[in-house]
Amino acid sequence: MRALDAMTLDNFDRHILDLYQRDTRLPAEQIGVHVGLSAAAVQRRLKRLRETGVILAEAAELDCTHLGLGITAIVQVDLVDESARATQAFRHKLDARGEVQQCYGVAGAVDYVLVVIVPDLVAYEAFCDECLLHDSNVRSFTTHIVLDAHRRRGPLKIPGLP
Repeated sequence: MRALDAMTLDNFDRHILDLYQRDTRLPAEQIGVHVGLSAAAVQRRLKRLRETGVILAEAAELDCTHLGLGITAIVQVDLVDESARATQAFRHKLDARGEVQQCYGVAGAVDYVLVVIVPDLVAYEAFCDECLLHDSNVRSFTTHIVLDAHRRRGPLKIPGLP
């Protein structure tokens, strides 16, 4: 199926997405009460939003500290070779690393920004050694250790809603 564009979403869809992204366990009946639809209509819309790729996944958000993952690092990476083949190889290597929670190819002074979550600095040093320091395509990288994760994620502001 084709992906929906932002213009295809009506106000019911937007309101459903706004509620659903905050709590995917919210029953369709409750969502329906808030948006003015039946539970069946909400379920049909959620199914369509999944099938068209608007809803990418429904996953649990875990607390890093309860899992012993005490270090979050924001890593800026500058590559030597930015060709499609070289960047694909770099991304493929990162995809294999569970420590890399997010990876963004960016415009500006660096080529990639990574969010890396590990138990401690020893584990971060091992990650750097295995993944960045000996990669001939990594010109340089800069690490910012997160001291306060005030907001790890938040609901998206749905376009068209106040």
